[in-house]
Amino acid sequence: MDLYLASAAGNVFGYLWEDEAKDCSGEDYAKILCPKGSGFGLDGLFLMQRPEMGPWRLEHWDTDGSKSFCSNGSRAALIICGAPGNALVEAECSGERILLRREGNRVGIRMPEGAGFGLSAVPMTTAWPAGFGWIGNPQLVLRVPSVAAVDLPAFAPPLRHHPAFPGGTNVNVVEVLSPGEAKLRSWERGVEGETLCCGTGSAVTAAWLAQTDGPTDWRIHTAGGEVVDVSLDLGADGSWRDLWLSGPVRRLGVVHPDPSMLLGLRP
Repeated sequence: MDLYLASAAGNVFGYLWEDEAKDCSGEDYAKILCPKGSGFGLDGLFLMQRPEMGPWRLEHWDTDGSKSFCSNGSRAALIICGAPGNALVEAECSGERILLRREGNRVGIRMPEGAGFGLSAVPMTTAWPAGFGWIGNPQLVLRVPSVAAVDLPAFAPPLRHHPAFPGGTNVNVVEVLSPGEAKLRSWERGVEGETLCCGTGSAVTAAWLAQTDGPTDWRIHTAGGEVVDVSLDLGADGSWRDLWLSGPVRRLGVVHPDPSMLLGLRP
């Protein structure tokens, strides 16, 4: 079995073609192949359908086996051998409709939009100015004086599991450096830890900053040291259109998991 590896803005994902991954479910593959130590230390796992007419279909699982929409992993999927070769690719990740765009060594993604997507009121009181948005997953954003000063492993989990968010939420802390430029750190549910870049968190953060500060184009400095660019049109009601996130992607290679990793899961 070929497990393709690629990274987007520092996060590393594994990819399997659905027609070759028949031993167990995507949830099981994620729990086996992703964890550090016993697996490959991945930020998530994708099953990919072969490109056909219509949207290219991807399914993503977090390291804990929960299915979710993942923007960075969707971006990196476009450089996997066998992916569609068009400059613009209509795709669907875990049920969310997206558009992928090649940009040299970068890939852009137009985030899900329409009814239900956008900014809304924060359903709780916070110590810092905060925003909240749904982008195929929930994103809480808090503006702090310094992201480096935040003890994220202590700060984020109580918010991630707060009862105001049924099913939990991702937690992002942002520091504005100048108009249109900010630093971001993100604690992701499913991973249950800080990642080098949460693409959906970066997008919702930029949308909220567009609402509070004005600029609709943002350069987001990620925890991994790379920069992602976000642009959007924001409605007065907090809904967005053409919410694009672009950043670097890298093809890392192909590995072959030892068959013993799957023992006990085959029927």
